[in-house]
Amino acid sequence: MLNPVHLRTLVVVIRTGSFADAARQLGYTGSAVSQQIAALERAVRVPLFERSAHSVRATPAAQFLARRAHDSLTSLQALEDEVAGMVAGGAGSIRIGSFPTASERLLPRALARLHEERPAVEVLLDEGETDELLPALGDGAIDLALVYRYDLVPRSWPRGLGVEPLLREDLVLLLPSDHPRAAGEPPRLAELGDERWISPREATAGAVCLRRLCAGAGFQPRVAVRSNDYDVVSAFVRAGLGIALVPALSHDPREGVVAARVADVTAHRHVAAVHRSLRHNPAVAGALDALRSSAHLLAGGLPGVDLPEAPGRRAAAREEPVRR
Repeated sequence: MLNPVHLRTLVVVIRTGSFADAARQLGYTGSAVSQQIAALERAVRVPLFERSAHSVRATPAAQFLARRAHDSLTSLQALEDEVAGMVAGGAGSIRIGSFPTASERLLPRALARLHEERPAVEVLLDEGETDELLPALGDGAIDLALVYRYDLVPRSWPRGLGVEPLLREDLVLLLPSDHPRAAGEPPRLAELGDERWISPREATAGAVCLRRLCAGAGFQPRVAVRSNDYDVVSAFVRAGLGIALVPALSHDPREGVVAARVADVTAHRHVAAVHRSLRHNPAVAGALDALRSSAHLLAGGLPGVDLPEAPGRRAAAREEPVRR
């Protein structure tokens, strides 16, 4: 295989007309240039220069080889530039896994910023729940995962992964707009013991959290319908099939549904970005920056959603019930 360094030296010697001038331009010694050209001649098995005491002249074979090498060297330089961009996190691709609520609320602004700052980075998106995304992250199928945990459902992250907390969400009570509790003071959870509930699927973190909250209030929730789709949950609430306790990020205000605070529920859902070492894919650092920016915007614009490092501001916000 022809050595691209030797080919580049050949092109410069032909352009400058001498080994000495080529050596000065390339930063080599004259002897190094001569050795590279000799090595290239051995590789192609044909003389490339006619040498005299004071000059060299390129042979037709050298002219042919230089012309044909030009496109290859240009492509190789482009590849080197792309690799440098990839190492710096400005090119290449990143595979992100996300649960549906984060895909809808958190990712659009983040990916728009990432594309603006690093347009050469291609984003590949997979959706799934936290229990599905963490194994994919550990196996290297994705580079970064948006995941969640509930206060009453402990979860440990696999060792060797970086965890970036992004948001903390209140748990919001959804009621039909004609429900007796839709106006007035926020109810206590024990006062809702006779209600029918709409819950996430059995054994999911959301369902476990609801069950443990209700157990702490002295009752077992009477579940009428289960769904992991929060748009469906809201539609069921509007239809009068039951009430629901959902993370604030998942609630999209709509006619016929009132969002309220439960006076004695202080548990939260926490959203985080989990990633493998940044050395595996430098584009992850840019994605994390974009996600932090998106989280700040959400925390400033959505009731019941706050940054994890701002407990004081969140405590003050609880003085007023959440009504939408």
